Amino acid sequence: MGTRDLETARTVKLRPIEDVAETLGLAAADLEPYGSYKAKVRWGAIERSRARPDGALVLVTAMTPTPAGEGKSTTTIGLADGLRKLGTRSIAALRQPALGPLFGAKGGATGGGRAQVAPMEEINLHFTGDMHAVGAAHNLVAAMVDNHLAQGNALALDPRRILWKRVVDMNDRALRNIVVGLGGPAHGVPRESGFEITEASEVMAIFCLATDLRDFRHRAERVIVGETADGGLVTVGQLRAAGAMAVLVKDALKPNLVQTLEGTPALVHGGPFGNIAHGCSSLIATRLGLKLGDVVVTEAGFATDLGGEKFVDITCRTGGLTPACAVIVATVRAVKLHGLENLAKHVENVRRFGLVPVVAVNRFASDAEAEAVEILEACRAMGVRAKDSRAWELGGAGATDLAQAVLDAIHSADARTFRYLYADDVPLTKKIEAIATEIYGADGVRLMPAAATKLARWQAAGYGGLAVCIAKTQNSLSDDAKKPGRPRGFSVTIRDAKLAAGAGFVIAYAGDILTMPGLPKVPGAESIDVDPDGNIVGLF
Repeated sequence: MGTRDLETARTVKLRPIEDVAETLGLAAADLEPYGSYKAKVRWGAIERSRARPDGALVLVTAMTPTPAGEGKSTTTIGLADGLRKLGTRSIAALRQPALGPLFGAKGGATGGGRAQVAPMEEINLHFTGDMHAVGAAHNLVAAMVDNHLAQGNALALDPRRILWKRVVDMNDRALRNIVVGLGGPAHGVPRESGFEITEASEVMAIFCLATDLRDFRHRAERVIVGETADGGLVTVGQLRAAGAMAVLVKDALKPNLVQTLEGTPALVHGGPFGNIAHGCSSLIATRLGLKLGDVVVTEAGFATDLGGEKFVDITCRTGGLTPACAVIVATVRAVKLHGLENLAKHVENVRRFGLVPVVAVNRFASDAEAEAVEILEACRAMGVRAKDSRAWELGGAGATDLAQAVLDAIHSADARTFRYLYADDVPLTKKIEAIATEIYGADGVRLMPAAATKLARWQAAGYGGLAVCIAKTQNSLSDDAKKPGRPRGFSVTIRDAKLAAGAGFVIAYAGDILTMPGLPKVPGAESIDVDPDGNIVGLF
């Protein structure tokens, strides 16, 4: 299917990016073009747009996925195209794809079939260089930490308590645990360290939650890189690295404007994963979209228990956003794996946030009609609007029924009051318990000693008002990937925790989740190549 997606994308003649911008009221001077079909939006245009009223914000989330994914990006793009066909000035706001999954198992992340953002090869690969800028800013801090140790260690950092790892935008399990500084005094101070994937970096989170470059710099100063022997916290500000970090991301922070295959504007910016990070595109891009469009359709990574919850409790809380409704993507194959009770739990979660749910049954050619109809009927029994989505096959025309259902939900009399899951002043451990019991359906939480000690310390140190970002498997509502469906009678084990003071949240690691994925037995990279004419082949 991936090769067919690439072939489909190449059959479409894209509009010059200046023409796409013009539909949003942006002039050519408001853009920094990267070729003919992608551009960054200049800060001046962003500043001018802030006087405009906001459009409606629609969140696209999902039921618990199968390993192949259920098509949230495809549905998001198709819905934006469908809304545009109904005369609504719509904009898609998406995360940038990562190289790790592209060359691993999942493939690209620009949608599929007739519902894609383009130019898909460029977006899936290096795009405008944002990922590299984030990785460089993160690794600059790592280099400055080790240099500080080697140059006398005036801040008295304890080499055993360095918290800042390095990152790379690739799945590479061999880098999870490493030793740096070997080779004698001239090469640094030996210590244990490791790598995480770039999408899990706190710098990526700050990139996506900052309001502008100045805010990015202020947040970067608060990042904690390690501790002293007596437990004191050492920050990026003390290393005097924040200014250089801001220099590295100053252009990357401008949102990227591209288009769907049908010419609908799309802002593609930022790329934190939804399982090990907060899973949402940048606030800068989302806020810009709300000023330029009638409806902004955005997605959050994986299902309501991961990206959906984090979108509400981290992104919306940080950015003051209020979604109008939430679309839950379901598929026949996901229902076969997890059951209708799993879908019902995700509907329940959306309602817990005070949002009106709309279920999109993302249709595949192999789906039996009776099985798809069964899902639609089950949704109606739950009192939920539900529509087929054939965006992969038909583009926007295959999503107009879904688009109308979304518009009805936005303007419906049964619209609820949007609310966060927990208040700011709830203790960190209680926030974790609320997520686990109310969103995952757990009976409770088991804190391992390392996590309990850290959480208590940060609570006492004044960080208790931060949000919580739980890193957890995406393959189950529980913390055990081998428990499909709607598990009951389980507890969530929090084995460790990390303070991400710059991002504004605490990360709690559930079960055996890893922040550096590995490649599968047969990586996708094996099928990707360049033909004699210079065309990319095998790209999903």
